[in-house]
Amino acid sequence: MNPNESDNRLIVLNPSDNVAVLRAPVVEGETIVVSGVRIIVQVYIGMGHKIAVQKIKPDDKIRKYGVPIGSATDDIAIGDHVHLHNMKSDYTPTHSLEDARAAHGAPSGQVPS
Repeated sequence: MNPNESDNRLIVLNPSDNVAVLRAPVVEGETIVVSGVRIIVQVYIGMGHKIAVQKIKPDDKIRKYGVPIGSATDDIAIGDHVHLHNMKSDYTPTHSLEDARAAHGAPSGQVPS
């Protein structure tokens, strides 16, 4: 298989990027091609989210738009969803709704006021 072949739903914004952006969602169990590798998607990944197009190790920079946007916090395989669970911003605090709930003492599933 051609190592440059990828599903047409993936957009690599710059040739130096190690992630691609999804133009459409992919569902759990679906097979897609990422950088010439057939991947069975393990979780639903929504449009606009990132998928790794290279193996990424902890502390490696996540590159999008040709620039680093953060660092990996875990091993990331080709085809893995790249988001708050396995990367952090190097520039701004990384926040999630669960972090906000915990910081404000709100029970899980409730939005802090």
